[in-house]
Amino acid sequence: MTTKIFPAIFAATLLLVSFSLFARDAADKSPRKPHIVFVSGDHEYGSEEAFPLIAKELETRYGFRATVLKSFPDENAEENIPGLEALDKADVVVLFLRWRRLPPDQLEHLRKYLDSGKPVVAFRTTTHAFNYPKGHELAKWNAFAPDYIGGPPGWGNGHYHYGHSSSTDVSVIPAAADHPILTGVDKNFHVRSWLYQVLPNYPPADAQQLLMGKAVNPEREEAVDNPVAWTWRNKAGGRVFVTTMGHPEDFKVEAFQRLVINGIHWAAGRPVPKQWAGKMSIDVKYHGIRKTSGK
Repeated sequence: MTTKIFPAIFAATLLLVSFSLFARDAADKSPRKPHIVFVSGDHEYGSEEAFPLIAKELETRYGFRATVLKSFPDENAEENIPGLEALDKADVVVLFLRWRRLPPDQLEHLRKYLDSGKPVVAFRTTTHAFNYPKGHELAKWNAFAPDYIGGPPGWGNGHYHYGHSSSTDVSVIPAAADHPILTGVDKNFHVRSWLYQVLPNYPPADAQQLLMGKAVNPEREEAVDNPVAWTWRNKAGGRVFVTTMGHPEDFKVEAFQRLVINGIHWAAGRPVPKQWAGKMSIDVKYHGIRKTSGK
């Protein structure tokens, strides 16, 4: 009887081991989900509300893993974005910042990420992400944009906009029409963002401009067309996708939504979606710069 039991046990054990090896092998071959870390702190445009909605879309419909970090206790808290250590294991960072003064230990996580050459996606006011006082040990970060996102070195000195009552007509730059980020993006669309002036020095000559903006009802007579989206390789070698759009009403525009989803895929080194999952429900109100507990 014993002689019959041992072969049965051996066979069962062999089957269990084989199944375990198969399961582990299958798991090893399953695609790893890229980790996207959103960092919000912009005072004005409601990215603290829009980013969680985009993050959820990326997780539920596009196979990403997402973390959303916000200024605390609210968007006006310029010196605290908890959780930036998440950048230590991030695959892509998405920034919407405006005039932050992060403490050295928090900024160090971002510095290490940027200098690692990993990809960066940046919205609108991230061109002037930091605002340390003159003489501060971190004041050089006020001009981080030329090195890391190919944008002007902070607000002013030729970097301005065409007035809050204006808006922007956007069109695909013909030479960039075949760029993956523009897949399925309307050749012409309209956004609420007032146009940013970045020319003539930005984006850099080696950037690829994707979309051109034309101010509608500008408050300045000298208004000229300016690029509103581009790609670039920054000083650390990282892929960069930047758009100077980002008013909360922009996020309701399907063409802009697709641009954002495509841009994040491209930055992550993934093919942009051949099949658009459909328009997102993003209904964030423009609150401007309001007095809150953080300021």
